[in-house]
Amino acid sequence: MNKLPGLAVSLTILTAPVFAAPAPDCVKVNEAQIEALFDKWNESLKTGDAKTVSENYLSDAVLLPTVSNKARLTDAERIDYFEHFLAKKPTGKIDTRTIRLGCNKAIDTGTYTFTFADKSTVSARYTFTYAWDGKEWKISTHHSSAMPEG
Repeated sequence: MNKLPGLAVSLTILTAPVFAAPAPDCVKVNEAQIEALFDKWNESLKTGDAKTVSENYLSDAVLLPTVSNKARLTDAERIDYFEHFLAKKPTGKIDTRTIRLGCNKAIDTGTYTFTFADKSTVSARYTFTYAWDGKEWKISTHHSSAMPEG
């Protein structure tokens, strides 16, 4: 008895859902739009309102902040971090950056420098990942770490 036709039918049935899945709708985005997301975030820092800053993030976003040892995984934790960070009146400036674009996601990574109201500065490495939430681009992860050399 020839088992090959049965095998072919089984493989066709098993792979059919893969071919039937609709392709995701990818939102078109360019580097300038991703650069503008940092500008929007930086402007939100100037409001001094931690909730306004937190609204740039997805509700389940991960924040690994520059001047804290604690990962911030919820809106409340991010707001708590920014309440303390914003007291220093930070302004960020991109020093170097590389942007990568994907389907409904983007990465902006490089180095930036924060200047505070007392004129002190901190240089840091950063990575923002962005995701399209169906309406707008939001930060899905944000990692920032002070330069080890100071």
